Amino acid sequence: MESLRARIVAIGNFDGVHRGHQAVLADAARDAQARGLVAAALTFSPHPAEALGRTAPPKLTTLPRKIELFRRVAPAVEPVVERFDRAFSEQTPAEFAERVLAQRLHARVVVVGHNFRFGRGRAGDFAMLRRLGESLGFETRSQTLLGDDKGPWSSTRVREALARGALDEANAMLGRPHMLSGTVIQGDQRGRTIGFPTCNLGHVEEALPAIGVYAVLVDREDEGGRARALARGVANVGVRPTVKEGAPGPSVEVHLFDVDADLYGARLRVHLIERLRPEQKFAEIDALKAQIALDARDARARLAPLEAEPAAEGAWH
Repeated sequence: MESLRARIVAIGNFDGVHRGHQAVLADAARDAQARGLVAAALTFSPHPAEALGRTAPPKLTTLPRKIELFRRVAPAVEPVVERFDRAFSEQTPAEFAERVLAQRLHARVVVVGHNFRFGRGRAGDFAMLRRLGESLGFETRSQTLLGDDKGPWSSTRVREALARGALDEANAMLGRPHMLSGTVIQGDQRGRTIGFPTCNLGHVEEALPAIGVYAVLVDREDEGGRARALARGVANVGVRPTVKEGAPGPSVEVHLFDVDADLYGARLRVHLIERLRPEQKFAEIDALKAQIALDARDARARLAPLEAEPAAEGAWH
């Protein structure tokens, strides 16, 4: 029946699925239940800037992680991913409203941010969407994001906090620790020679925090993408100035506590819990070893009380 397919559609990039996003999704779910509609979250992949050949902001979450978080924080909300390419970007605002919102999603209510723009050349705004909705049969409303005394929570604010090393601030806005993910690749194995073997992550897509040393919780993904808690640990995000002069860019290395296993090729999730210190250059390897031992001690103390997140079904977060 048509009534069963009618939806409340919240539109956004939802990068990070931060606390503001979570409130929008929860509100859509409540409203949908009250009206007898289906709640949906419409997002886009790849990022519109990337699809149009511009520089996109660093991701806080990959698309699979974003969908996972949608289902965790608002299980009643249906994720809808629209492929954003050149052809999609050429739709006029009226074509987008009719083809995507009215015809495909059967929208009865559309929820957007106050600065929402859409259609070719970003020609459409909230006022235009409201006018189009009146003719196409859907209500339009603007959602004001929640926030704190520094302003609304936003993906931009999270990225800025990460970049300056304000991990507590970033994690407070996210409502969980920021996560880096990647596949363990072959490194130079120098960590093993000094008593602290590390997993080197390759192809990390998420926004890196300020370079430094972090207390972390690490999950391992299975072949189906399902994560399980693996270990506590300490991670270095940086250029390793003591042992690797002239590194081309930051790397992510993780020393896992109490794990002795061949993890090459494994996909790991590294949840950043606390920034222990900035990265620094030591005059000799023995000084580096001593500092890593102190970092490991501090990280163990910080992480000891933490347990896996029940909503994560066996993963840390």
